[in-house]
Amino acid sequence: MSVHAAPDRASSPSRPVSIHDLRASKERGERFAMLTAYDASSAALLDELGVPVILVGDSLGMVALGYESTVPVTLDEMLHHTRAVARGAPHSLVVGDLPFGTYQDGPSQAFASAVRMLKEGGANAVKLEGGGPMVEVTAHLVRAGIPVMGHLGLTPQSVNQFGGFKVQGRDEEAAEQLVADAIALADAGAFAIVLECIPEDLAARVTTAVPVPTIGIGAGPSCDAQVLVWHDLLGLTTGRLPRFVKQYADLRSEVAGAVKAFVSEVADGEYPGPEHTY
Repeated sequence: MSVHAAPDRASSPSRPVSIHDLRASKERGERFAMLTAYDASSAALLDELGVPVILVGDSLGMVALGYESTVPVTLDEMLHHTRAVARGAPHSLVVGDLPFGTYQDGPSQAFASAVRMLKEGGANAVKLEGGGPMVEVTAHLVRAGIPVMGHLGLTPQSVNQFGGFKVQGRDEEAAEQLVADAIALADAGAFAIVLECIPEDLAARVTTAVPVPTIGIGAGPSCDAQVLVWHDLLGLTTGRLPRFVKQYADLRSEVAGAVKAFVSEVADGEYPGPEHTY
């Protein structure tokens, strides 16, 4: 399924995507895409192209703010970028990440943060990481009318606890716990679950075990949907890339060429020419 055939968008392109549309896609066996965005212009393009779900990920800490990880990202920073994305994407489902330290203290803290994400940030839903205690948090938010996307496997906010960015769920005990957490999150009302950096067979087990869509990133092809970071997709990211990243363009080279040409033409007095002058 292409993103242009996103949940019910082809027949009703002006209607915003809802969490119910995503579940209906899973029930029909139709896969969909989710992409990150951090500004209004990028979000507007994704919205125009029919991408059903836009995640304002705390990955912005690394790709937009220059942090070493997602851990330093604040709620105010997330709100700033989420507002921009929400203004640019009136049809896509906009999901705002709750950053580290804004929900782990329990339901009350999570509720206060999530309310800000919806009321101030304009998000349609929030995403939080982890199982275990986060099941109760998810249930609390859902009861309050806040749509929640779960996130299991490699949860980047816990990178210090994991000892780095490592594949999760390799042994059977860890795999069983991840399946149990996924079922518990779905039972608590999560409308979708991101599965990051887990073995393909485990992702397939989870996808079969839960009635809500699974969204893979480094979790193989069996998930109901796939997500990539905008900068990775476009080839704007430097350095070593995770195995799961596929660069669909090389915009870094294109941008470099354009910038070099501009700098050269300015130095030579070639730009601006008569056609660019009033």
